[in-house]
Amino acid sequence: MYDFATLAPPYSMPAALHGEATLTDLSAQARSRALNQFLASVELKAFKIAQAALRHEDDALDAVQDAMLQLARAYAERPAEEWKPLFYRILENRIRDMQRRRTVRGRVIAWLPFRGEEDDEDDDPIAQAVSPEPQPVKRLEISEAMDALEKALGELPRRQQQAFLLRTLEGMDVAQTAAAMGCSEGSVKTHYFRALQALRAQLGELYL
Repeated sequence: MYDFATLAPPYSMPAALHGEATLTDLSAQARSRALNQFLASVELKAFKIAQAALRHEDDALDAVQDAMLQLARAYAERPAEEWKPLFYRILENRIRDMQRRRTVRGRVIAWLPFRGEEDDEDDDPIAQAVSPEPQPVKRLEISEAMDALEKALGELPRRQQQAFLLRTLEGMDVAQTAAAMGCSEGSVKTHYFRALQALRAQLGELYL
């Protein structure tokens, strides 16, 4: 797993210039600290959301980094209460862009006149990963449960997956989720309800 403590410095807003600090400088410093605190509070959850959608750790990390940079560069001056829905809206757009490029790349590769067996970069690394060490029974049960949940989430339509992750993992309310998804609150409720129905049908009531 990646060390997210290394993500914070690139998103810092410019510090006050050398010399006597003005009130504007102090205000900018306070906003910079607030922005960094916000990014630190969402980075791990955002990574999990991106990983669930992209199913690739490096791609998920890139998506989160890009979203953080764009928020810091374009929306740092917006009120702090607007940062969360803005950030997840940016992240979702970045995820869609990456998925679109994957689709195009897959179509191009499919038309190539030859393809070596080593060109299996799109294979799911999560499905391929096998732990070489035996696990205690309880940890194995937890691992199997998480694998089942991850698989079920991966099979949800994207909008249902997004609504479920933002509402459940991030803890955003309906209004915030609607702003992040760029849809109405009614649509959020519908996507979330259908996601719960689909997951419970696959996993049972004990999981959710």
